[in-house]
Formats: sequence, C-alpha cells, structure tokens
Amino acid sequence: MNAIHRRCCALLTLVAVFGCTVAAAADLVVIVNPGSGVRSMTRDEVAKVFMARYRQLPSGTTALPMDLGPDSLERKDFYMRLLGKQLPDINAYWARLLFSGRASPPHQVANSAAAVDAVAENKGAIAYIDKRQVDTRVRVVLELDD
Repeated sequence: MNAIHRRCCALLTLVAVFGCTVAAAADLVVIVNPGSGVRSMTRDEVAKVFMARYRQLPSGTTALPMDLGPDSLERKDFYMRLLGKQLPDINAYWARLLFSGRASPPHQVANSAAAVDAVAENKGAIAYIDKRQVDTRVRVVLELDD
C-alpha cells in the first residue's frame, strides 16, 4: 500500500504542476508602447513582425520585437499559438535567416517584467507577456487565445 500511495501522490503532484503550468501561460497578450501609434494588431501582423517579414509596426514605426528567454514557457506557448510551430522549428527558421544574412531574431529579454520595461522605454518595441503582467506603461494590441 505504501508504494501505491507514493505513486499516487507523485502522479497527483505531476498533474497539479502541469495544470498550474498550463494555466500560468493561458492568457498571453501582445503589447506595444502607447506612443507607437498602434491600437490593435491582427495575428498575421504580429506573426510577420516576429518572423522579420515586416520591419515596421502598422503605424510605420520601426519594429523592435522582443522574445522572452529560450527556456520560457510563455515563449513556447506564444509561437505555438501564433504560428502552430514548436521552438525547434522557430530556431531552425532563424538559423537559416542568420546564415543567409537576411535578418536577425527578436531581441531577447530575461522575463515578462523586462519585456514590459523594454516596451515602455522603446517606441517601436513589441513583446508578448502573461496578461497579468500588463501595466499602464504599455498597450495590449492582441490577446492570444487557445
């Protein structure tokens, strides 16, 4: 009985951790600086900015996309929701573009708080964060639903 009890506890712990992890990344939003002149963006526009197909925001301001760190759950969730792609696919895309010299990947920031700070300080910055991290210094232009 003791071994079964330990296994059940371990399984319940994994389910609880996995469930909390999914819930933590469930409300992703794309943010810009309020001075950028952008009020909203489509999924397609955001995808093109983050994949270096558009170099400007819809207002004409030069875009400065910000990625969260490579181990960030939000990053993984962002690209899956936006493009339906896993991070290895995104990394391969950037490796090809870097090799050809055509473009550079988005600038990386450590976490959502750093992304909010960077967007608040740069007129052309655009980033994705957990909705709970939004403050008055930034504007939400797209909500990414499941």
